[in-house]
Amino acid sequence: MEPRNNTHILEFFLLGFSQDPNLQPVICGLFLSMYLITVVGNLLIILTIISDANLHTPMYFFLSNLSFVDICFTSTTVPKMLVNIQTERKSIRYADCITQMYFFLIFVELDNFLLAVMAYDRYVAICHPLHYTGIMNRRLCGSLVLVCWIVSVLHALLQSMMVLRLSFCTDLEIPHFFCELNQVAQLTCSDTFLNDVVMYFALVLLAIVPLFGILYSYSKIVSSIRAISTVQGKYKAFSTSFSTCASHLSVVSLFYCTLLGVYLSSAVTQNAHATAMASLMYTVVTPMLNPFIYSLRNNDMKKALKIVSGRVTRNRPMDLPS
Repeated sequence: MEPRNNTHILEFFLLGFSQDPNLQPVICGLFLSMYLITVVGNLLIILTIISDANLHTPMYFFLSNLSFVDICFTSTTVPKMLVNIQTERKSIRYADCITQMYFFLIFVELDNFLLAVMAYDRYVAICHPLHYTGIMNRRLCGSLVLVCWIVSVLHALLQSMMVLRLSFCTDLEIPHFFCELNQVAQLTCSDTFLNDVVMYFALVLLAIVPLFGILYSYSKIVSSIRAISTVQGKYKAFSTSFSTCASHLSVVSLFYCTLLGVYLSSAVTQNAHATAMASLMYTVVTPMLNPFIYSLRNNDMKKALKIVSGRVTRNRPMDLPS
């Protein structure tokens, strides 16, 4: 293929999930519904945490940040896909593609880091309950979130700059519904050895390390509960930690299994359709399910949601008799 200089590239073409025109309205309706559920559900989580003073704790501070990131995460990919379906155009400008990739990397890393920070919060709360308020103070919580943002922004900037150095071929079709880093890199005519090294090194450093941190935190939690001498004490400790830990573990399992599956499978196979379907899980489905997981499996959230819904009902203006 003939290489093309980046300055002459006007646009890429996002092929999406299907080329069948009869399926486009179905895909559009499905993704629009999922996007609206994601935005409304995560906004409800944020507003509930803000309005209920009982939820002004480190754990729910991190959860509100996670919900905000999930809204931004989904908003980097789904709206552009919906616009392309409605306008029957699959193109995305080169600059917009790089920008989408940049913000996507920021928010996927923030999701990754915030899940690790939430695991550390649960570890301190269960294993060191007497020192919890002293350790997880406002300054530390704010610093942890700030570090997550800084590292995510720097990583996204590095990966985007690595893509900008590449020259692309005449075939600019991306078999995906957004500008995913690995898919874009496969279109280049340049040597991608350095890009691959940076990408997979970052995957190990910024994904595997936080995952091991999460597993270590929960191994210490299990060891702490098992170390309790009485059966009644073990049961009380387990029941106290179950509602929050179960919710967090459910989100962690869903996010990491699909995320790692995408990048590990892309290293051994070139099945773009399977990669796009797996990407759908962690980019759209997981942010949509997070509010349900945290509200249905978390007793504190369920109580707060009932209080908030009760306030809304009481403040609703009464219908005047006709």
